[in-house]
Amino acid sequence: MKLANNKILITGGASGIGLGLTERFIQEGNTVIVCGRRTSVLKELTDKFPSVITRVCDLQVESDRVELFNWVAENHSDLNVLINNAGIQQWMSIMDADFFQRAKEEIAINIEVPVHLTSLFVHLQSLDTIINVSSGLAFGPLAKVPVYCGTKAFLHSFTLSARHLLHSRNIEVIEMIPPALNTDLGGKGLHDTAPPVSDFIESVFEQLKAGKTELTFGFSEMMVNAGPGDLKTTFDRMNPALTQLFD
Repeated sequence: MKLANNKILITGGASGIGLGLTERFIQEGNTVIVCGRRTSVLKELTDKFPSVITRVCDLQVESDRVELFNWVAENHSDLNVLINNAGIQQWMSIMDADFFQRAKEEIAINIEVPVHLTSLFVHLQSLDTIINVSSGLAFGPLAKVPVYCGTKAFLHSFTLSARHLLHSRNIEVIEMIPPALNTDLGGKGLHDTAPPVSDFIESVFEQLKAGKTELTFGFSEMMVNAGPGDLKTTFDRMNPALTQLFD
C-alpha cells in the first residue's frame, strides 16, 4: 500500500484506533473521509482536523450503508482505500438477561458492516486497498467478551478469503491486528494500563512501509505466531479468574 496521496474512508475514524489512523494518514498527505452516527463527534473531529471530510451514517442500518456507498460513488469516485475499523466490544456473560440483544449488536457492527461495505466498495473502479481491523483476541479469546472474540475470528477468516478472491482485481487486502490498547473500547477505564494508540500506529505504519499485509503489535504478534499449545496456555492463563465473575 502506498502511504500518501490516497483518498481513504475510515469507519469509526473519530475515536480510538480510527482517530489515530485518521491523524496519521492526514500527516502522510492523504484525504480522509470519516463516517459516524453523531454529528457532535464528527464536529469535534473537523474542529481538530479541518481537512477531514465527514458523513453522518448509522452503520448498523443497512440502508445507511448503501446510502454511504452511493454518496461516495457520486462525490468521491476516486476513493481508493476502505478501512473497516468500526467495532464494539461487549463485556458480558451468556447468562445475562440482555446477552442476545447485545450479541446481535456486536455481530451487526463487527461482521455485517465490514462484509456489506466490502461487497459495495469493490464496485468502485478506483478501489485498490481494503484494511480490516481484527484483534489479537481472534486467536486467543477472552471469555468475558465471548461474542467480540468470535466476530474478530470471523473477520480474520473473511480477510484471508477476500485477499485471495480480490487478488485478480489488484485489490490489496490488509489485516490490522491490534492488541488491547488504551482506548474506551468495551467501556471507559477497562484498558487504561494498555499501550497507547500512538505506539501501535507508529508500528503499523512501519509495517505498511515494509509491504506487510498482516500488521501486528505486542500481544497480537505473539498470538498470530503462536502454535496450538501456546494458544491453549494463553487461553488458560487469561480466563480462569474470570469464571468467578459468572458465579
